[in-house]
Amino acid sequence: MSARELVVLGTASQVPGRDRNHNGYLLRWDTEGLLFDPGEGTQRQLLLAGVPAAAITRICLTHFHGDHCLGVPGIVQRLSLDGVPHPVTAHYPASGARFFARLRNASVFHEVAELVEEPVERDGPIATGAFGELVALRLDHPVESFGYRLAEPDGRRMLPEQLARRGVTGPDIGRLQRSGSIRVGGRTVRLEQVSEPRRGQRFAFVMDTRLCAAVYRLADGADLLVTESTFLSADAGLAERYGHLTAAQAGQVAAECDVRKLVLTHFSQRYRDPAAFHTEAAREFGGEIVVAADLDRIAVPKRHSGGSRSSPSS
Repeated sequence: MSARELVVLGTASQVPGRDRNHNGYLLRWDTEGLLFDPGEGTQRQLLLAGVPAAAITRICLTHFHGDHCLGVPGIVQRLSLDGVPHPVTAHYPASGARFFARLRNASVFHEVAELVEEPVERDGPIATGAFGELVALRLDHPVESFGYRLAEPDGRRMLPEQLARRGVTGPDIGRLQRSGSIRVGGRTVRLEQVSEPRRGQRFAFVMDTRLCAAVYRLADGADLLVTESTFLSADAGLAERYGHLTAAQAGQVAAECDVRKLVLTHFSQRYRDPAAFHTEAAREFGGEIVVAADLDRIAVPKRHSGGSRSSPSS
């Protein structure tokens, strides 16, 4: 199993269908498990996906329309039922705090797990740690909505041949990484001589929104972009009116932002042929496109070498 992957729990917009559950996406990122927009039925979808509640370390809500949050009560209660031992942090638009309070306390249960609320009030970083930096940016939807971006710090990849050539072995490798240079056999070896830049991985999550500057900032250089594509271009007027994207617009964003893998989701129930979303996006974007289906497991593309690109933080 990939250490970094997206587990798709649901892909329907507004209402679930026979083949598509309400929204729900779990990003497994090393030891972190970020649960985005758990709609109704998410608890059962986790079971079907073989993912325990203990895998969740953060809950990230983009906004408080039901298809993006009605699964919160079940998830919150499951954390306590399973006795999840670590704190779970909940991020959500601060303007919807009253809704989160209702969801969190929707029914009687014995609360054992520690749920830490960290509402999002403005654009910018909302969490940092060994996983990198988690940023939230306000989107353009009829209700306040935030997109999320997770960025790993840039680093360096050690080159075994260059290490051997300069006689750097064992504990000296770690010492070199920490200090930037060491003395070996009477000579100074610098980190840049035995390594190359390794760009940190980027993940972006864009849900209900019209095209806006924040969409491009979130998607910029993303290795994996998960984005709504509620409508097809024939219904672009509806997309604009209700604050959504078309598949073609999602493809356009991916192309302009140098995205490596594009995941389309949040499909209107009016459409019967999922392939149409791929077709539209592919006219704009020549990279890898995944039309998400419930219970898909989508790997984050492997790290690659190259210069760093800055991560938007404001």
